Amino acid sequence: MTDHFDFDHLINREGTHSLKYDARQSLFNESEVIPMWVADMDFAAPPAVTRALAERAKHPIVGYTTEPESLFEALIEWHQKRHDWEIQREWIMLCPGVVPSLHAAALAFAQVNEAIIVQPPVYFPFFSAVKNTGRTLIENQLLLTSSGYKIDFDHLEACAEQAKMLFLCSPHNPVGRVWQAEELSQLLSIANRHDLIILSDEIHADLIYPGNRHRPLASLAHNPSNIITAVAPSKTFNIAGLNLSALIVPDPRHRLAIAQAFETLHVNVANPFSLTAFEAAYRDGEAWLVALLNYLSSTRDFVSDYVSTHLPSIKLMAPEGTYLVWLDCRGLGMTDTALKQFLIKQAGLGLSSGILFGEAGSGFMRMNIATPQAVVAEALTRLSQAIKQI
Repeated sequence: MTDHFDFDHLINREGTHSLKYDARQSLFNESEVIPMWVADMDFAAPPAVTRALAERAKHPIVGYTTEPESLFEALIEWHQKRHDWEIQREWIMLCPGVVPSLHAAALAFAQVNEAIIVQPPVYFPFFSAVKNTGRTLIENQLLLTSSGYKIDFDHLEACAEQAKMLFLCSPHNPVGRVWQAEELSQLLSIANRHDLIILSDEIHADLIYPGNRHRPLASLAHNPSNIITAVAPSKTFNIAGLNLSALIVPDPRHRLAIAQAFETLHVNVANPFSLTAFEAAYRDGEAWLVALLNYLSSTRDFVSDYVSTHLPSIKLMAPEGTYLVWLDCRGLGMTDTALKQFLIKQAGLGLSSGILFGEAGSGFMRMNIATPQAVVAEALTRLSQAIKQI
């Protein structure tokens, strides 16, 4: 069967209990803003996934479910083919999403008041996973340079002397960096010197733009025993609502520690629909992903060109990966609160405030461009017109 992928088609998500759309009034105090905040896409999931779900739904019983070995095979084959990474079957632990995995890792590998490093501006559950578990937060702030964000390795070395763990975001959300092999190797050297356990969140690994390549951190390590990698089809194939991810954990002692952390909460990931979609995406979703990446690349370039041409007070470093763009709005001279309200009230846009990602995000906004290009064009036009009124 040959599928047609139409990413220009606008699907009405209102009335589906969509967080992105149906929560606009409560989040922005406006029900008509263009929602470009939460990280899910406005595109239909791959037909292979929806067909598999429909086929499973034909069975009238949805009871307790086991995890099929074919699912693990699909995950292993995907990462071998797409990322040249050989994952062993016994390394894989299924988990109810990356955010619970961050919490479980904090509980498993750091004692109360022991330190975990995060690298802001970064996905905000990194902070809460440390704080909610009573661990100590150490911030190794990324350096903003004229050529993009860099890791402050000298400062990271000093942080590592005091820490048990590092939460790495690779590719990085929200700044869109795809870390180079040299950067990751330097990070591994620091971790080795200080016996630092790294949880590498790599759930955006498949969303990479031309000229860049994602390298799984564990694939670069001579001994990956202290590296735990979070992977998932959720962002790649727009199935985040099904809440299923995986941790790749080479060390059996670490697998046991994570399993014990999850066991205290009696977490069960064996949802028959989540398992079905997970396997179908990795097994049969590649053609859809190739088409998606072509579309997103075109959208990213359009946004970059529009900002540089029509929005001189805003700066954008085009992302190397993810469908998120990080807008430097400091040129507008507004406080974070005023900037958010300006975008809501004057531009009619619902974006994510940069300050959510740490103090280093002050003055920035995160925009999700995984929506039909006509919607992106409308959003940018609204923004341009609103700025002209200032």
